[in-house]
Amino acid sequence: MKKLTFSVLSLVLLFVFFVGVTCTEAAPKTKKLASTKPTQKISKTLVVYFSATGHTANVANAIAKTLNATIVEIVPAQPYVGADLDWQAKHSRVSKEHADPASRPAIQEANLALAPFDTIYLGFPIWWGEAPHIILTYIESHNLSGKKIVLFATSGGSGFGNTVADIQSRLPKSVVIEGKVFPGFMAEDQIQNQVNDWLKTLRK
Repeated sequence: MKKLTFSVLSLVLLFVFFVGVTCTEAAPKTKKLASTKPTQKISKTLVVYFSATGHTANVANAIAKTLNATIVEIVPAQPYVGADLDWQAKHSRVSKEHADPASRPAIQEANLALAPFDTIYLGFPIWWGEAPHIILTYIESHNLSGKKIVLFATSGGSGFGNTVADIQSRLPKSVVIEGKVFPGFMAEDQIQNQVNDWLKTLRK
C-alpha cells in the first residue's frame, strides 16, 4: 500500500514538473518599451482677420484649419451694424472712416503675445479698393517687426489696389507678401478648396 501511494505521488510530482517546464518554455518573453511622450509641434503661424459680414471670417477659418494655426479676430470696440456698412451712403460710418485718412477705429485688445509667431496671415474685406482703416489700427498698435505678413482679402470685384504697398510702407521692418483676394460669396467647400490651392503655391 505504501509503495502504491509512493508511486502515485511520484507520478503526480513528475506531471506537475513537466507541465511547469512546458509552460515556462512556451511563455513569450515580454519586452518592456521605453515610455515616450508624443511631441506636439507648436505652430508659429497666426491668422489675424477683420470681418464685417462674415465672408473674411470664413476664409480665415479655412486658412487656420489647413495650417493648424492660431486664429484671432480683430474686433471693433464699437461693432458695425447694417447702416454703418452702407458704402453708398455719404454719411455712413464706413464712408466717414474712408474719407478721413487719420481715422483709426478703436479695437478690442486680444491679449495675445505675438513674439512666438514668425508668420502672420492678415485678412480683411476690400473697401474702396483698399484695406479698412481698422486694419491700420491693428498694425500701428502691434509690434510686427521681423514678421512675415501674408495678406488675404475678400471682395466683390476689387483687387488689392495699393493695399500691399501701403501696408509695407507702414511696416518697414516686416516682409509683406501679396496673397490672394477671394470672392466675397462662396460655399464652404469652395472656400476650403481655393484656400488649399492657394496655400500650396506659397509652399513652392
